[in-house]
Parts: sequence; C-alpha cells; structure tokens
Amino acid sequence: MDRPRESAAEQSSYQVYKRLLTYVVPYWRTFSLALLAMVALALTEPAIPALLKPLLDGSFVEKQFDDVHTIAALLVLVFFVRGLSSYLSQLGLAWVAGRLVMDLRTGMMNKLLTVPTRFNDENPSGKLISRLTFDANQVMEAGTYVVTVLVRDTLAIIGLLSWMAWIDWQLTLIAMVSAPFVTIVVAHFSRRLRSTSTGLQTSMGEMTQVIEEVLEGQKVVRVFGGQAYENDRFRRVANAARLFHLKFVSSANAVAPIAQLLTSLALAAVIILAAEHAAAGTITVGGFVSFFTAMAAVFSPLRRITNVNSSLQKGLAAARTMFALIDEPAERDNGTQSLENPQGHLEFRDVSFVYPGTDRVVLSNINLDVAPGETIALVGSSGSGKTTMTHLIPRFHEATEGRVVLDGVDVRELTLASLREQIALVSQDIVLFDDTVAANIAYGPLATASEAQIIDAAKSAHAMDFILSLPEGLQTKIGENGVRLSGGQRQRIAVARAFLKRAPVLIMDEATSALDSVSERYVQAALDALRVGRTTIIVAHRLSTIERADRILVIAEGRIVEAGKHAELLERNALYAGLYHFQFARNDDAERTSRI
Repeated sequence: MDRPRESAAEQSSYQVYKRLLTYVVPYWRTFSLALLAMVALALTEPAIPALLKPLLDGSFVEKQFDDVHTIAALLVLVFFVRGLSSYLSQLGLAWVAGRLVMDLRTGMMNKLLTVPTRFNDENPSGKLISRLTFDANQVMEAGTYVVTVLVRDTLAIIGLLSWMAWIDWQLTLIAMVSAPFVTIVVAHFSRRLRSTSTGLQTSMGEMTQVIEEVLEGQKVVRVFGGQAYENDRFRRVANAARLFHLKFVSSANAVAPIAQLLTSLALAAVIILAAEHAAAGTITVGGFVSFFTAMAAVFSPLRRITNVNSSLQKGLAAARTMFALIDEPAERDNGTQSLENPQGHLEFRDVSFVYPGTDRVVLSNINLDVAPGETIALVGSSGSGKTTMTHLIPRFHEATEGRVVLDGVDVRELTLASLREQIALVSQDIVLFDDTVAANIAYGPLATASEAQIIDAAKSAHAMDFILSLPEGLQTKIGENGVRLSGGQRQRIAVARAFLKRAPVLIMDEATSALDSVSERYVQAALDALRVGRTTIIVAHRLSTIERADRILVIAEGRIVEAGKHAELLERNALYAGLYHFQFARNDDAERTSRI
C-alpha cells in the first residue's frame, strides 16, 4: 500500500526544493541550455587571472612582447563569451522560471476550482489570492536567481580556487580557512530567515484580505463611519508585514558582512605569507598578481552565495504554502454513472447532516419525494436547515446519513459533472463576471450557444428590454459582479443563464429577497416562467412569492414539521400560518408608514 505524501509543512527544505525542481522537468531542454551557458560563464572567471600571469611575466618582467597581441585578443574573446553566456543563461532561466510559476499558479487555480465548499468557507479569499500573487513571485526569484548563483558562482569559485592552488597551494589553503566558519554563519541565519519568511507571507495574506474586504464593503464602511476602524486595522497588518520584512532584511544582510570579515582575516594572512614567498622567489610577479586577481574575483561570487540563502529561504517558504494548497484534497468525485434522459425526480431518504468537526445537527431524518416538474417551497426561520437541504442536491455538502436520489440514482454514484449538469441555480447572492452581458448569460459550456439562443433566454427572463437600452446591447461590459446594473437587472441576467442551461432541476435560494417591489415583479414573472416543466426547490423568506407552489414545507430545527399547499397550511393555523400572518401584518405596517 502506498504511503500518503507528507504535507508540505512536514517536508524538509531539500524535499520542498526537489519538488519545486520537478516543475522544471518539462522544460529541461531550455533549462539545460541555460545551465550550459552558465558553465561557460563560470569557466571564463579563472581565464582572466590566468591570462594576466603570462602577460605580466613575459611582457613587463622579461620584456618579451611577442604574445601581447594574442593575449589581448584572448581577453576580448573571453569578455565576448562572458557577455553572450550571461545573456543566454539569464534569458533561458527567466523563461523556465516564468513557466514554472505559471504552472504553479495554474495548479493552485485548478485546486481552488475543485476543493470542497467547506475549504472556501474556512479560508479567507485574501489569503488565497496572496498565495497566487505574492508567494508565486517569491518562488520565481528562487527559480532564477538562486539557480544562477548556485550553478554559475559555485563553478566560478571552484575554477578560481583551482587556478590559485596551481599557482601556490599553501596560500590557497590559508585563503580557505574561513570557509567552515562562513558555513556555520549561513546555517545559523537560515533558520531565522525561514521563520521570518513564513511570517512575512502570512502577514501579506492578512493585508490582502483586509484590502479586499475594504474594497468590497466600501459602501458599508462609509455609511457606518468605519474609515478610522478599517484604517487602523490595515495599519496593524501593514505594520506586522513591515516588521517581518525588517527582521528578514536584518538577517539577510548580516550574513555577507560577517562572511566578508572572516574572509578578510584569511586575506590578511595570505598577504603576509605571499610577501614571504615573493622574497624567497617561489612566486613570480605575474603569479602574485594573478593569484590576488583570482582571490579578489572569488569575493563577488562568494558574496552572492552567502546572500542567496535569503532568496532561497523566501522561495522555500512560499513554495510550502503553495504546495499546501495544491495538496488540498479535491471534493470527492467517485461516481461512475451519468444520467442520459434526466426527468428531475428528486428524493431525500432518511437524510441527516452534521457539519464536519461539529456536533450540531443541521438536518435530521429528512424524507421527501419530489415528482418531476413539481415545485417545492422551503420556509422556516434562519438556521433551520433550508439552504443546507438545497446544498445536498449538487453535493456542495454530502449527507452524513441517508441518501439524496435523482431519477433513482444516489447522487454520490453520479459523476459531479453529470449531476451538476442537471441543476440550475438562482440565488440572492448573484455572481456575475466582468464581461459582456452575453458572456454572463452563456457562461462556461453554454458559451457555444448562438446569439439567437441567448436572446431567447433573455426574453424569457424579461431581460431583453433593459439589455437593448444598454450602450452595446448584449456586448455591453457590465463591470465587476455587474456593478453597472441594478439589482433587478442583475437577477434577471442570472435567470436568463438558468433558462439557457435548460436543466431539469432548478434551485432558487431566496432569489427575490433583496429586491424592491417593482424589480421583484419582473424577476418573479421570470422565475415563474423558468419553473415551468422543471423540478423546482425554492427557499423563500417572502412567503407571498410561494403561494402557488405545489407543496410548502416548513423546516424547524432540521426537521419537516409541516407540509401542504398554501391554503391548507393557513387553514391548519399552525406554524406556517403564524409566519404568514406575521409577515403580512409587518408588510401592512411598512406600507402604511410609507404613505405617511
């Protein structure tokens, strides 16, 4: 039996980086070319001090100028190779890193589209957005800069040290004395960088969340005078991000000076010993200059390698959060059956539901048989379980006990695609996209619909009149979530979308509760037309909108306590009658008040 994959939080830095590099595998050709260019660039590092030795010893010491032109030409060639290799390596790595980040973002988006509803309920959208934006950028830096430094600069240091050892191995050993101490310093600061990177990413997610809430709730903020409160809340999370960033910069920038101080001590010892070697005649002037040129050249790649740890830790912390999202289990889709000729016969058989991780019983022993084409209305107080019942049909949640059956098949035995193909949803929380009216009606697989079909759906939803008055008709952009439309217009666009889908099962969740009386009449007429020939489940607070329902079910504390037609329930003078008369009296009071 295969062992389950460790969570991203449990994986070591090596495991996380190794997994990150698996995203590079599809682009190995470009990556390999970039690496070859880096190798060529690294090989040119020791070439410069190597050319200085014969130049100085031959031309300036021994006064032999025969090779000057050759050495000068070689220097030009070395710098040409350096420039070309640097350009190709940076371009290739940037291309690979861009694809890597795009694949990671696509993987996260794919997971967000398939995670259970509960995951979205439990995770603020701002933090999830931060993972796709801020965290992804940190990984890109780890995928380009870090690889460049580790490959190019490591090879350059090896090449330079090899040349130095060839000139004078004793001086080279002394120069390398500081290496173990530098390694200890880097390891110490790695732990601090890792923790501060995680804290920085968390605080950035919180800041994104606050920004999103302020932008979405700007009208409430202004009307209720919440500017000072929101400004203070943003200042707190922004300050937390600032402090984490300051800690990160402090740790990241402490590494290089400490490493350079340790290296300078070795350099001082080398200078003293080199002077003794020069006096003893064991090293030439050209060899001395070449050695120190190589040693000076080591400092730049060494500084970059000591600094690369900050970018690496930042990228690894970001990769952990991204992999944690990618590893989230998708909603279960174990069904194997598809409905070929759906009728819309819906049944609840001994259905109970308890939210995972709680003991609160939301639904208890629900039994219901809805014939094809029948309209069922669910009424009751808030929290009674009405909306939860409708969520069990498309499997936004799954029944804890019992079965929800569509056309004789348990919905868990149907594929999610087949199940949801049979369902249309119209709710008070309308979701529209920053696109044209036509694209919002013909959404998703419906995009293949012809303009004539879209117009028919809009006419059926009583929406075509106002659509024709828009600047570009069906091709008018409606803004984020339809901000350029009124509430009634937005609702009718949603109804038109449901008309175009022609699904046999229709769920309407308080579809007119947020509308004024004029808009409600238009929308209600559209909804009445939409219900014809469809099995319809209505969740309603306005009881006047469900008087013509075939059956009205009163839900209380997760149970069906009354059932019948509107007139029958009024005659019983029980819970439904009380709710109806209370709402009717309240509406009368509101109407009288409006006349005063």
